[in-house]
Amino acid sequence: MPDAPTAIRTGIIGFGLSGRVFHAPFLATNPAFELSAIATGSPERAAEARAAHPTARISSSPEALLEFALAGGLDLVVLASPPHVHREQAIAALEAGAAVVIDKPFAPSVADAEAIIAAADAAAAAAAADAAAAPATGRTPAPRPLTVFQNRRWDGDFLTVRRVVGSGALGRIHRFESTFERFGAPKLDRWQGRIGPEQGGGILFDLGSHLIDQALSLLGPARLEHVELTRVRAGIGNEDDAFVSLIHDGGVRSHLTMSRVAAQSGPRFRVLGDESAFSVHGLDGQEHALRQGMRPGSAGYGTTPESEWGVVGVEGGVPALAPVPTEAGDYPAFYAGVAASIRHGAPMPVDARDALETVRLIEEAHRRDRC
Repeated sequence: MPDAPTAIRTGIIGFGLSGRVFHAPFLATNPAFELSAIATGSPERAAEARAAHPTARISSSPEALLEFALAGGLDLVVLASPPHVHREQAIAALEAGAAVVIDKPFAPSVADAEAIIAAADAAAAAAAADAAAAPATGRTPAPRPLTVFQNRRWDGDFLTVRRVVGSGALGRIHRFESTFERFGAPKLDRWQGRIGPEQGGGILFDLGSHLIDQALSLLGPARLEHVELTRVRAGIGNEDDAFVSLIHDGGVRSHLTMSRVAAQSGPRFRVLGDESAFSVHGLDGQEHALRQGMRPGSAGYGTTPESEWGVVGVEGGVPALAPVPTEAGDYPAFYAGVAASIRHGAPMPVDARDALETVRLIEEAHRRDRC
C-alpha cells in the first residue's frame, strides 16, 4: 500500500481580511495542506492567528517567514500582502524553492508582473532539472510554480453565467455587463484607501481585478475602449468609483462598473444576446459566509436561495422570463487545483499570464485617465 502523500507545508504573509478569511480557512480544511506559518506585523492579528491556528508558526515579519522557507520549511507561500510588495516577496519565495499564490491585485505594474513571471519560469526550470537528477523525490514539479488568487472565477453567479452563455440559449452575445458595487466609509485605515494606483491602490485594482479577469476568462482577449475613474470621497489616495468598457477580439463589449460609493446597485451580471438575455442581482454569498465564520465544506456553503436566482428570457416576449438555478459557489476548487499542481504537475488553477493581461489593462486605464 503506497504511503499517504505528505501535506503541503504552507505559509501565509498577511493576516488581514485576505489572509484570515480568503486563504486560511481553505488551507486549514483541505487535508492536502498544512498551515505551517503565518506572518503579520499586527500584535492583534498575531493573537487571532494563534487562537485560530495553534499549530502554525507565527512570525512578526515577512522576512522571518521567507527565511523559514529558504531553510526548507515551506512548500508554498501565499501572499495576502499589499500589491506593492508582491514582486519582492514572490521572487524571494520562488528563489527559496516554494510555490507561490499571490492574492489579487497581482502586481501594481506590468513590469512587476513580468518580473515575477520570469522568476517563476526560472524556478520551474531549476526544479525540473533537480527532479531529473533525483527522480525519487516523490513529487512532480509544478509546470509553473505561480498562480494568482482570482477566486471570483468560482463565484456561483459567474459559474452560472458561464453555463448559460455556453449553452447557446442567448444566441450571439453582444454585451456583457458586470457590476460590483458597495457603499461605505472610505478605507482610510487600510492600505486599499491609503496608497495610490502606482502601488496598486484604488477600486480598479481592487474590484476591477476581479471584473476584468472574469470578462477575459469568459469572452477572451480584449482591448480597452473607454475608462472613467472618479474619486468621490475626500481624503483618499485613489479612485473609489470606476467604469471600464472593453471590446473583445470576438466583438463582444464588456461594461464593467465598480464602486465603494453606490447606495443602490444594478444587476451583478446582465448578458445580452440577439435571442435572449440573462440577469442576476446580488453578490455571491461565499465571502459573507466566510466572514461570519462558516467553514468551507459546511452544510449550505456556496448555495444560493431560490429567491436570489437569476432569470433568462425576454421581458414581455418569447421566451418568457424563467428562473435559472445558481451554480454552487466553489472557492475550495482553487486550492484543490493548487494541490494538484504541486503534487502531480497539473496546471495551476489560474495562469499568471492571465493576471498579467488584467494588470496590463488596468495600467493602460490609469495611463489614459491621466491624459
